[in-house]
Amino acid sequence: MSTLTKPNHIGRKISRIRELRDMKQEALAQALGTNQQAVSAMENSETIDDDKLADVAKALGVTVEAIKNFSEEGMVNYFNNVYDNEISGSIVNAHASNCSFNPLDKMMELVDENRKLYERLLESEKEKNTYLEKFLREK
Repeated sequence: MSTLTKPNHIGRKISRIRELRDMKQEALAQALGTNQQAVSAMENSETIDDDKLADVAKALGVTVEAIKNFSEEGMVNYFNNVYDNEISGSIVNAHASNCSFNPLDKMMELVDENRKLYERLLESEKEKNTYLEKFLREK
């Protein structure tokens, strides 16, 4: 008998996805409205009915297909590709910006907007002072 895990053991796939999501059995049990022992039993099951699998997928934040098609090799490849793309992408993007606008133009728009707001505030303060002077003269 082989010591390798069976590729279609849904319970082990759920367990591994839960671990990758840094979720404890108790948290998954709470999300499913059950207890930790039921989650443990489910993770030891080779098969799970589709309705229960849909509930588990929702609680884990993945699709049913992601659980059914999960493999350790696939995860390693996924993370390697993401890591490689981030490294090569950051080197490429360090020299080429993909701005669809001129940052200096945006900064000047903000300066103009700030100036207009300041002028409105100043005008408001002048009106307030005029009103207070008039009020004090009348007393």
